[in-house]
Formats: sequence, structure tokens, C-alpha cells
Amino acid sequence: MQFLRVLLAAGIAATQTVGPASRSPLVLVKTVTSGDAIGVAGVGRVRLLGIEAPKLPRGIDGPSSARDARDRLAGLVLHRWVRLEFDEARASGSGHANVLLEDGTFINAVLVREGFARVATGKSTRIARLDELKQAEAFARTYRLGIWSPTVRGRGVI
Repeated sequence: MQFLRVLLAAGIAATQTVGPASRSPLVLVKTVTSGDAIGVAGVGRVRLLGIEAPKLPRGIDGPSSARDARDRLAGLVLHRWVRLEFDEARASGSGHANVLLEDGTFINAVLVREGFARVATGKSTRIARLDELKQAEAFARTYRLGIWSPTVRGRGVI
């Protein structure tokens, strides 16, 4: 019985230390600047937390995977109301957040699962939804979707 109490307390402590710090009210996505960045009314530029999409070079037409990632993100969130979920591991002022549709769809994971982005934690491995992102990436890799396709990966787009 004591073991169960300790296990329960540890579980609660873990969710409190790595859980989301705050979730915004609904905000409007005004622009999509890349496959992992959006412009939000009243907030400014927000990078999607824990993921990295192929980069669009400035001033020239980038690789098709970069355009595809940007276009997919735009199709999901442009001119829609979303919630931003800021993680404790990074300050909410850092401009990084999870993006969720009104129905709770986790956009960061959708992009990774479909092969438009990969998991990128940088120096932080304490991202609340990291396991979900890693599972999404494993799915995309297994089925060779998007950037994990042999024809895309061979061009070194990320």
C-alpha cells in the first residue's frame, strides 16, 4: 500500500514539473511564415514547440518539402482560432508553444506524424508532450512519410 502511495505521489509530481504552464484563450492565426512558425493576432510570431520543419531560404524558392510543410500548416491553422499551450520547460515569453485547435487537435504532432517536421528538443528534453511527438515521429519514419521518404531525405532538406 505504501508503494502505491509513493508511486502516485511521484506521478503527480512528475506531471506538475513537466506539465503545461499555461494555455491561452482562443487566438487567431493571421499568418504562417514557415512549416513550424505562425503569426498570431495580439501575440506575434510563435514557433511550434518541440518540432523543426525544413527551412525556407530567404529570397529564393526553397525545397518542395519546406513549401509543403508551410502549406500543410497553413491548411490546418491559417485564419482559424487556436489555443497556445506554453510549456514550463521554456518560458512563455520565448515564443515557443504547442498549438491546439478548438477540438483539441495537437497541431505540432500532426505535422510530425505526417512527415512535415521532425522532433527537435534542442537542449531541453523536458517538454510535456515530448512522448507524443516521439511516437508521431516513429510513425512517420516507419511509413516513410514526407521528410522520411527516401527521395526527400537524400536531398538533405533539414
